[in-house]
Amino acid sequence: MFDPTPWISKALSSEGGHMFINRGGFCLNYDNGTLSGYQPDAVKRQSIASGLPVCDASDVDPSVIFAIASRGPMIAVGRDADPHPWRAHSYAPLYAVFDAYRRAGAEIHNMPPSHVGPIIDHE
Repeated sequence: MFDPTPWISKALSSEGGHMFINRGGFCLNYDNGTLSGYQPDAVKRQSIASGLPVCDASDVDPSVIFAIASRGPMIAVGRDADPHPWRAHSYAPLYAVFDAYRRAGAEIHNMPPSHVGPIIDHE
């Protein structure tokens, strides 16, 4: 059986480390790396229990996910965020991008709302 503990630990120790889930599977993002796969349930449970920020956008309309991902900034993982305002191809703090997904209806764990306001044009 696969044990994601080492990758969850890497994500927890990385600035901006997180887990993102959509209909295609999951990505566990950490400094200089990503672990991706299918059937995210066990990894999701373990990530949430460990305190890792998790975004489950599997029930969000794919066109909305595409809009956020293509028009919004990237998450600054293992690097400093760019100054606000954030745009496509810039790097934003994890909380700002997770807020966009939260407003779109994603299930967010271990990341309280930041109330920074919309980060991309369509919001």
